[in-house]
Amino acid sequence: MYRPEPRHQLSSEVFFLPFGAKLFADNRWIKLAELISWDDLEDDYAPQFCKDFGAPPPAKPFGMALVALIIKAHIGLTDEQLVEQIKENPYLQFFIGLKAL
Repeated sequence: MYRPEPRHQLSSEVFFLPFGAKLFADNRWIKLAELISWDDLEDDYAPQFCKDFGAPPPAKPFGMALVALIIKAHIGLTDEQLVEQIKENPYLQFFIGLKAL
């Protein structure tokens, strides 16, 4: 069973940084996030799963997994490096769909 989670990409102005800064709108990750049609991707992905069988997965949402793969391939990271980069970089946190740093 798969339960799609709606993904509404925040604007870069709304992403919360605890020290009062703002993300730069011309950053490559901000621009790429604006180009991706999240709802269309979810609509294509969700029908691949049975709606009435099995427990919902404890995994992260599809959009987050897809973006992690995009980041990993674009920068050429290992899984461990990917996690560290996301933890350290607010632009990657925004791109992956987190709401705040």
